[in-house]
Amino acid sequence: MDLSLNEDQRSFRALARDFLDKEVVPYRAEWDRVESVDTAIIPKLGDIGFLGLTIPEEYGGIGGDYVTYVLAMEELGRADSAIRGIVSVSMGLCGKSVLQFGTEEQKQRWLPGIASGRELGCFGLTEPDHGSDAGNLKTRAVREGDDWVINGSKIFITNGTWADVALVFARTGGPGAKGVSAFLVPTDTPGFEATEVKGKLGLRGQATAALSFDDVRVPADALLGEEGQGFRIAMTALDKGRVGIAASCVGIVQGCLEATVEYTTAREQFGKPIASYQMVQDMIAEMSVDADAARLLTWRAADLIERGERFSVEASKAKLFASEAAVKAANLAIQAFGGYGYVDEYPVQKYMRDARVMTLYEGTSQIQKLIIGRAETGISAFS
Repeated sequence: MDLSLNEDQRSFRALARDFLDKEVVPYRAEWDRVESVDTAIIPKLGDIGFLGLTIPEEYGGIGGDYVTYVLAMEELGRADSAIRGIVSVSMGLCGKSVLQFGTEEQKQRWLPGIASGRELGCFGLTEPDHGSDAGNLKTRAVREGDDWVINGSKIFITNGTWADVALVFARTGGPGAKGVSAFLVPTDTPGFEATEVKGKLGLRGQATAALSFDDVRVPADALLGEEGQGFRIAMTALDKGRVGIAASCVGIVQGCLEATVEYTTAREQFGKPIASYQMVQDMIAEMSVDADAARLLTWRAADLIERGERFSVEASKAKLFASEAAVKAANLAIQAFGGYGYVDEYPVQKYMRDARVMTLYEGTSQIQKLIIGRAETGISAFS
């Protein structure tokens, strides 16, 4: 693959970094403390193009390729993963699913609002009893005349209390993945309720919710794709989402590296900067190598998406390595900062808390290993 960036990609990355350094970085500690970002940032993210990347201009987006998208996710991860989550779920998981599987009417209804940041989407897959085992989810949708009636619950849904539309996966047929369908449910529909999940270890600034559906009635045209296609829609979204998560983790590693270099070159002990000591340089070197390795794995997966080639295994490799590297880098950064790394005056403790969930959602590290192992051996660990 060609690892060089073109002028448009470099320009967007520079624009993204400058915007985030002015509009997000100065406020991330306070947003983390109060467990909510200032939602006024969301339309600003739309104005600069974060929420419209890869969405065609005819639907209100700015177009662009998937490599540019991962560059944006990297910069968002470096600045504040809570902001990244808002973007990648609304535009990445929800918006791109509508773009790929939706009718023209569904695209015209939802994509302009998502791309502008004037509306948000959420991705309603995970349930209290079904996380990794999404093919056996229990939320059910029953056809009644020209409507579908949905009953059930979801948990750990990013944007859940802020979203205008929920992409909801529900069982419409028999057991297993083939019985799952997807629905676009406006969140003001009677019977829909979202309750915020508080007390999270990380990603405190983004709204995470439990959703409940009590006889939620939606018209037949709320079905996204075909009946029984829901699991495929979900897995397609998650495959691409894993590349976005990997890019976000590259940003966390890069943020840890930059913060550690800045701190250790200024901090003096025993008469000289602590960056001059070999054990500190060892930690910096590990972060630097992991940043490059994670970035290359992520760019490879993004390039495959852009070429229209198979990328699922490469997405899993990128997500596995980058998420584990992010946890490692944050741990090393705290060690380099010493006691100061343990307080929120500095960003490294937030990087640690935000990084930890990256090994869990959109497929745990263990699930990624099963996917990679199955690809190498041809033997499924799920059978």
